[in-house]
Amino acid sequence: MKQLNLAKVRPLIQMAIEEDLGRGDKTSELLFKDDTTAKATIISREEIVVCGMAIANEILKSYDERLDLNVRIGDGELAHVGSKLGVIEGPLRPMLSAERVMLNFIQRLSGIATTTMKYVRAIQGTKARIYDTRKTMPGWRLLEKYAVRCGGGYNHRLGLYDGILIKDNHLAQLGKDFHRKLRNIIAKAKDVKGVKFVAVEVDHVDHQLNYVLEIPGIDIVLLDNMGQWQLKHAVEMRDKMCGKRKKPLLEASGNITLSSVSAIAQCGIDRIAIGAITHSAKAVDIGLDR
Repeated sequence: MKQLNLAKVRPLIQMAIEEDLGRGDKTSELLFKDDTTAKATIISREEIVVCGMAIANEILKSYDERLDLNVRIGDGELAHVGSKLGVIEGPLRPMLSAERVMLNFIQRLSGIATTTMKYVRAIQGTKARIYDTRKTMPGWRLLEKYAVRCGGGYNHRLGLYDGILIKDNHLAQLGKDFHRKLRNIIAKAKDVKGVKFVAVEVDHVDHQLNYVLEIPGIDIVLLDNMGQWQLKHAVEMRDKMCGKRKKPLLEASGNITLSSVSAIAQCGIDRIAIGAITHSAKAVDIGLDR
């Protein structure tokens, strides 16, 4: 699993700290002496996939370098009710000040990882993989896509710059004879540096997919908001027209839920893109007990 680049998310961490700490933790300063030390445990209060322990350590060190986090359950690992994710030792004042910001990060990221894991488990036994989308919290994309990886999912393009995705709105602007223009566009797209794939979205099997499959150079065809019979038809059409190489890959997206994802995967598609694993994931219950 590709690890998180902490340097790229430090500005977000600092913004969160400044937002919460402001001119200082007046309550902790009032109640406790500066030299008071303590120990506290990060506890999972439900079944989760852990994500964000490196972030937790980064946050603690930002408040006070003397705060030490001993991680017991790392990112991508399962935790049960009452599991100790980590033990914090050090000065009490900054520990208390850091608590909420630290928990906000690991609760949300673990929530995304846990939600992703549920989708991944639901399609076990099929060849499909779960992918995220660009439907992320502004500023949180690197973190949220990392959480998806921790949950066993895969990342789609990171932004508009590292993948070419020609969507239905693009095709509409090309007109009725879109496939003639699209062939030249795809040829040019293959020469664009820095992109990891070229994809085309279709919302009709018989009136679009048949044309798209005839165009060389397309890596992925996105099947938007299609029912099971349409997805099966698309797989059959791809296999018949493109032979054993099974390319381009077929990706389903649009209004896919945990209750429907298994049936969709069984249609034989290769990828399932789900915005809900990031934009609708519920934060999990993690606490700091002393």
